[in-house]
Amino acid sequence: MIAALFFLNRDTKTAYVMREVRPETGTARTVITSTGSVQPQNRLEIKPPIGGRIEKILVREGDRVKAGTVVALMSSTERAALLDAARAQGAEAIKYWEDAYKPTPLLAPISGDVIVRAVEPGQTVTQTDAVVVLSDRLIIKAQMDETDIGRVRLGQKALISLDAYPEISVDARVDHISFESKVVNNVTMYEVDVVPERVPDVFRSGMSATVKIIEKIKENALLLPREAVKQDSDGSFVHVRKENGRIERLPVVTGIAEDGRMEITGGLSLDDVVIIRSEPSAAPKRAGQSNPLVPFSRKKN
Repeated sequence: MIAALFFLNRDTKTAYVMREVRPETGTARTVITSTGSVQPQNRLEIKPPIGGRIEKILVREGDRVKAGTVVALMSSTERAALLDAARAQGAEAIKYWEDAYKPTPLLAPISGDVIVRAVEPGQTVTQTDAVVVLSDRLIIKAQMDETDIGRVRLGQKALISLDAYPEISVDARVDHISFESKVVNNVTMYEVDVVPERVPDVFRSGMSATVKIIEKIKENALLLPREAVKQDSDGSFVHVRKENGRIERLPVVTGIAEDGRMEITGGLSLDDVVIIRSEPSAAPKRAGQSNPLVPFSRKKN
């Protein structure tokens, strides 16, 4: 529950807002945030065993294929030349050479998704040209600063969101931590593979993503807005309204801090009413105006 009251400090003529909030129970998390991109876990290019001409492409981008599936048919250079010559002789000659000289099939060596269809029927290809590119699954390859990599463990839970679809959040886990570092803009980084539990249809290779790796998690934690918790040389504290209406300072023990919330592990209960004060603007002077309710202000001697 949140209640807001507006007050005027008599000394400074500054308007401020006092909000009343009550602690809530919820889930507190410590997360390690990083950025990365959607990439194939294993990327496989299917290339022709011989040079020649593509006759048919039997798959489209996004298709799921099994190992051994024929993804394309091609003619060798010799077969393509024979068929071209037969076309000048008529349909009977074409049928004869098509039956006698079968096209070469290109097979998918693994099960996966077609992420690139690189050529179209009629194109000439060599043994170095990729015809179709397969991915066994799409994952997030996140770049982690070396100052954070010591907090990352295999199997840790994570949350993935895409810059293109920020409303979608996908549960995931840490699958691999690179043993070799890379220097990016003079910062030592390690690549971390984060595998989603499910791959939404909107995932596309190369999309930018934000990864939140969950380091610690605590259920039924006592939570307050972070702005309610103050800090000074004596430690953390909050302001609470007592039953008699007085506002008093209350020392508290803090725990996990995340997403604008702070866990309170000691000194506070669910029944306490916590006061948050802010000073948004200076108030204009009005003749004869006064306000006897000026908590937090000091009287002049």
